[in-house]
Amino acid sequence: MAKIAPSMLASDFGRFAEQAQAAVDAGAEYLHLDIMDGCFVPNISFGAGVVEAVRRACPSALLDVHMMVNDPLRYAEDFIRAGANIVTLHEECTPHLQRALAFLRQKGVKAGVALNPATGLETLRYVLDDIDLLLVMTVNPGFGGQKLIPATVKKIREARELIGERDILLEVDGGVSPATGPMLIQAGAQLLVAGSAVFGAQDMAAAMRAILGE
Repeated sequence: MAKIAPSMLASDFGRFAEQAQAAVDAGAEYLHLDIMDGCFVPNISFGAGVVEAVRRACPSALLDVHMMVNDPLRYAEDFIRAGANIVTLHEECTPHLQRALAFLRQKGVKAGVALNPATGLETLRYVLDDIDLLLVMTVNPGFGGQKLIPATVKKIREARELIGERDILLEVDGGVSPATGPMLIQAGAQLLVAGSAVFGAQDMAAAMRAILGE
């Protein structure tokens, strides 16, 4: 069964911990935290201190840390200490990907890989056994509220085939809404990152159900 990971990037930063708790109270098992450095993506978000604050506010949540930064291993341990359950690195800025994934697992967290819309799945063929999560970006990363790129739906289907019987969670991020959620799930997505569609709704629980097509 597919699940929603509300993206804290779309929350009210002035009420960050409160909004995180509201998402969990609405039924979210995962919270998605986008870490941006202003270099790999044209935006800056927040650091390990904020992740630590969310961990304190939501001790039961699975913190899904998406590192959109250059040289991600330079910062990975800070986010692990802050309470991350999953750390996802971009293939495009991780030259020694297998080594990095092995490092994350050694530190006791789930190891994820994210692919930008134009990056092919072939880049992952030889590290599939080192991955716990595959994040298919359905928009170009950096800003919330973008429309889903249609060609990425086929990519999700192909990712599902590539994963096969492996225990790899297939996550999708970008343009997720009640209009696109059911289609993405049908394509094979198991975890949907949704920002404005959740935090912009008056009823978060109802919004998450709508995204799942329930």
